[in-house]
Amino acid sequence: MNKTYAIYGLGAALVDTEITLTDADLQAMKVDKGIMTLVDEARQTELIAALDQHLVASKRASGGSAANTIIAASYFGCNNFYSCKVANDENGAFYLADLKAAGVTTPGHFVPGSGITGKCLVMITPDAERTMNTFLGISAELSVAELDLDALKAARFAYIEGYLVTSPTGRAAAITLRQTAQEHGTAVAISLSDPAMVQFFRDGLLEMIGDGVDLIFCNRDEAIGFTNAASFEEACESLKKYAKQFAITCGADGAVVFDGEQYHQISAPKVAAIDTNGAGDMFAGAFLYGINQGCGFARAAEFANRAAATIVSQYGPRLQAQQYAQLRAQFFELN
Repeated sequence: MNKTYAIYGLGAALVDTEITLTDADLQAMKVDKGIMTLVDEARQTELIAALDQHLVASKRASGGSAANTIIAASYFGCNNFYSCKVANDENGAFYLADLKAAGVTTPGHFVPGSGITGKCLVMITPDAERTMNTFLGISAELSVAELDLDALKAARFAYIEGYLVTSPTGRAAAITLRQTAQEHGTAVAISLSDPAMVQFFRDGLLEMIGDGVDLIFCNRDEAIGFTNAASFEEACESLKKYAKQFAITCGADGAVVFDGEQYHQISAPKVAAIDTNGAGDMFAGAFLYGINQGCGFARAAEFANRAAATIVSQYGPRLQAQQYAQLRAQFFELN
């Protein structure tokens, strides 16, 4: 079957607000650093009020891990599709407009319902670490009803956000997406998303992975935690039980990728990181773009490292539209 789309993504729809603060601020608010924590709207409102005098480092942006990846790959040049769930409110309209502006197609049958569009408060400390408190809102109700299986069948890759494991209906949608993709020749990629997902929802992630997927994206901590390994090297070998191929981000140390036959250690450009929010998402988007361009894993990872290095050098999980074009031109047209 002719593949119309490069990537079909599935994930939460969250409108991000970034705030810079100190470690002392996190401690005072009793917020666990460096992970994503699900909160109710009252708790999120309480945190925003407590941080009222802090610098808002970026404008409102459509986020969610898989959305960041799909939007990045779209701006680089992939024709992508995305399923999510937003409410019939201002943030929901903003979110869908942002996806459209990025050239991402959404299901034609989807109609925003009553409720509240998900929101994520992203708190950035001076060491560039990102800490997220997320109110899922209507995203918690993401289900198979938001899928477009015809579009999935017409995609080269399905990309599943590991955060969906926290929602019973979202997890079921992810499993349906994976099973349908495997039946119709669409490769399946999944991100492990966050150390907390690996720690507290490992059984659910295993359900989503099933008998195995084509590609896993994760960072070093997630790889070790998911495989219960004693070392990074052991984790890499153990990941082969769950995926034919994988890509592991290692921060300033670059990335380790396994193409199904051999490992590649890819160094990262040296940059001064100020905000790591969205770095892994950007890596995945750039990597999948490279693969769709016919690159091997090593070259795709080199491009992904450059893109991730650019995103951590500024605030927010997204680049300006011209930055995507510049990165692509510098890497693919001048090399």
